[in-house]
Amino acid sequence: MTQVTDHGGGVWSIEVPIPGNPLGHTLVHLLDTDSGPVLIDTGWDDPASWDTLVAGLGSVDVAVGDIHGVVITHHHPDHHGLSGQVREVSGAWIAMHAADSAVVRRTREAAPALWLEYLADKLTRAGAPDEHTAPLRAARASGRTRTLPGLRGALPDREIVPGELLDLPGRRLRAIWTPGHTPGHVCLHLDEAHPAGSPGNGRLFSGDHLLPGITPHIGLYEDPAAGDTAAVTDPLGDYLDSLERIGRLAPAEVLPAHQYAFPDAASRVRELLAHHEERLTGLLGLLAAPRTAWQVAERMEWNRPWEQIPYGSRNIAVSEAEAHLRRLVKLGHAEVLAGSGPTLYVAV
Repeated sequence: MTQVTDHGGGVWSIEVPIPGNPLGHTLVHLLDTDSGPVLIDTGWDDPASWDTLVAGLGSVDVAVGDIHGVVITHHHPDHHGLSGQVREVSGAWIAMHAADSAVVRRTREAAPALWLEYLADKLTRAGAPDEHTAPLRAARASGRTRTLPGLRGALPDREIVPGELLDLPGRRLRAIWTPGHTPGHVCLHLDEAHPAGSPGNGRLFSGDHLLPGITPHIGLYEDPAAGDTAAVTDPLGDYLDSLERIGRLAPAEVLPAHQYAFPDAASRVRELLAHHEERLTGLLGLLAAPRTAWQVAERMEWNRPWEQIPYGSRNIAVSEAEAHLRRLVKLGHAEVLAGSGPTLYVAV
């Protein structure tokens, strides 16, 4: 049965399943406006997910064809996957931050084999063993791309400009740029009194930036076509800075894209800041000897032993490790050792 929650004040959430993913579902939010209903995210591109979204909308007397617009917190396929189908049925516009629109555009324009080669090379530079990169190179050689969801994400037709109100008559919904999980991730601040009268500064649709019990993944999103000319980014630094902005906003309630709604954003922000500070301190200890991002990831604390982490999740873990290593370099606590092999980091 489709799970729909009425959050009051013309806001609902619909649990749209993510097939084969331990997260279980994405909370797609429905916002009533004077121009018609608007979706915040849409869910994974899968027939069962589509049917669930349609049923959830129907339970509150909204048809997909009634949707006026789609606001995307970030480009990941469990958030943006069904946007194109919603637009085909309803004619709705799709809005996204320019940085994530650029990711969607270059993903669509590049040959799938380029992404497989880029990922394999990236993991090789991170120190992954040959047996880990071999499946990616084999997939590239054979043309199989099933392991890369989101290759045909819908191109948005509106840009979300941070700090500006979205064009939603009858609502004051303002975008806050919160990079880190993706370069163009946005939270959306519903600037109006909480319907239950709870104290605080409105409500916040937080996407994946702020979750009640999960530490969001910090992503690395360089352009594979840029090669060695690409600037080295600091996504963890971006994430920590934007976390502090959300803490200062102090919304009465946070409506995330996973798990459940919760109050006291500032307290959760403090927990996440402390978590990353502790992790950075621990990694610095590991860098007493030079190590690759792969070697660091093997030694980091995850929700299960490294040997039990699935293949795809290991790729994410290595990316997370590298984001933290880049932060240590940016802070002047570590440096990259020059060389032609895998990238080595060491404490200074």
